[in-house]
Amino acid sequence: MPDDPDRSSAPLVLAVDLGTSGCKCALVAFDGTVQAWAFRPVALRVQGVQAEQSPDDWWAALLSAAAEVLSSITDRSRVTAVCCSTQTEVTVCVDRHGEAIGPAFSWLDSRGAGAIARRIRGRGLSIEGYGPLKLWRWLRLTGGAPSTTGRDGAGHMAFVRDHQPEVYARTHKFLNALDYLNLRLCGRWCATSDSILTSWVTDNRDLRHLRYDRRLIHWLGLDADKLPELVQSTDTLGPLLPDVASALGLSTNVRVIAGAVDTSAVAVAAATTDYETHLYLGTSSWLGAHVPTMRTDVRHKIAAVPCAIEGRYLTLALQSTAGANLSFLRDRILYHPDELASDEEHPAVYELLNQIAARVPPGARGLIYTPWLFGERTPVDDPLLRAGLINLSLAHSREDIFRAFLEGVAMNTRWMLAPFARLLGRSPGTIAAVGGGAQSEVWCQIMADVTGQPIRQLAQPIQANAIGAAWLAGVALGELGFADLPTRRQTRRIYEPSPALRSVYDDQFETFLEVRERLAPLYHRINARRPVAPESDPSKVPSALMAGSTSTAAASARSTATPAAPSSSGVLP
Repeated sequence: MPDDPDRSSAPLVLAVDLGTSGCKCALVAFDGTVQAWAFRPVALRVQGVQAEQSPDDWWAALLSAAAEVLSSITDRSRVTAVCCSTQTEVTVCVDRHGEAIGPAFSWLDSRGAGAIARRIRGRGLSIEGYGPLKLWRWLRLTGGAPSTTGRDGAGHMAFVRDHQPEVYARTHKFLNALDYLNLRLCGRWCATSDSILTSWVTDNRDLRHLRYDRRLIHWLGLDADKLPELVQSTDTLGPLLPDVASALGLSTNVRVIAGAVDTSAVAVAAATTDYETHLYLGTSSWLGAHVPTMRTDVRHKIAAVPCAIEGRYLTLALQSTAGANLSFLRDRILYHPDELASDEEHPAVYELLNQIAARVPPGARGLIYTPWLFGERTPVDDPLLRAGLINLSLAHSREDIFRAFLEGVAMNTRWMLAPFARLLGRSPGTIAAVGGGAQSEVWCQIMADVTGQPIRQLAQPIQANAIGAAWLAGVALGELGFADLPTRRQTRRIYEPSPALRSVYDDQFETFLEVRERLAPLYHRINARRPVAPESDPSKVPSALMAGSTSTAAASARSTATPAAPSSSGVLP
């Protein structure tokens, strides 16, 4: 926090950022300055294919974190709005009194796989489990399709319909995490175009007239009246409920803005001009860019789907594990709690990793790392791929391993950048870097050198979700326009690719691709009968990336080709 949060009388937004690991609340000015923030953890309960969180835990974490940041200002009348950014592909069954019926389905919960398989298949010919006509309609109307893993809203609702009939009967509305927090804040039952996305029941072709499609709802076997009203991310939903305002010490005149899921909010903070590309580096990562039309690359699992900016789609290419590789290195290798562990306090690991990696020659002395700890989604949908160090010899040390980990994630980013650029129809140009990993100077430079694209490191990359939510509130209240945002983004540094390293990384990239091609059949044979349980997912790895980030990226990239989607097998076949 800054030394003097009360240094001005400028209005503030209470921005809420709910991820899988917990809830962050921040006070953000309309110029993008984060004046205070606090974080509260939230438990994730996993048992086999079942993964749940308590909606009451979300709410308690929000109230506690909000109370802390609000205590840092003496004049709470400066807070004019509350706006949320949340994890998505989460499903809460809510009764007509606004009470959650049991725990929420996490995006890791795959209990609905069987139920959704029965719904998406056709008669006769099948395309990876989908009936051709059903698949065609889903792709044409929504830009994607239900995940065969059951790890999305469609799968969760189908499971409740088939296996929890009492819960289904009591459910007044199915809500995503964003929708549920908005209900608790202002009493409005609604969903935004991005929070409803992976229920796969909306016609997304005309974003100004987003609507439910009765046939898609029928295919899922749902009652249409159990789905919430549709709103835009910049809609004002209403004032804070009196009891909420009282609990927070805020005026009942404070407005609740509809907000967005985390990928959409990050995109608002990072890059809003059409085709301007950003890279989120967190537990997982993604490339994103706003575009004027809906488009889908089925082969490479990339899609442009509804987002927070009205009339625009967000193109996303998603990588399963990015910073999770560093968390894995820290928690499972360097400081794993076993007989070799010491009782000494851990140093600032990520800062030291950066220092060590910076002094290793580019190319890590020929060591190559494949960052597929949880398979991959883009540009191939292959959950059976695995991570590995290739070409390790007695000449290498752990210094080389640290550098190889950073370069391996960058290689994977370059791999998915090619089809991403083709879908955009142009070079991405300078890429804005946000997320916990984007705080690392050495990683930003590696990204520039490996991809051949300039990397623009934002001034507060770790606060992208909160800043995005605050700017959505600013647009909603008429304080800002989306056209104003490029001039408000502050840049810390631009990293230019080094021409001298181009041949080094070109050769290494070719080897990276060859490793995948040669080892994929072996990984398929080894892992075909060893399905990965949610306990092995990157979200279970601490998400504090690069000097204390509370990145919510583990909750941000859960399916293969959509922004609502880290670790289902894919929403596109």
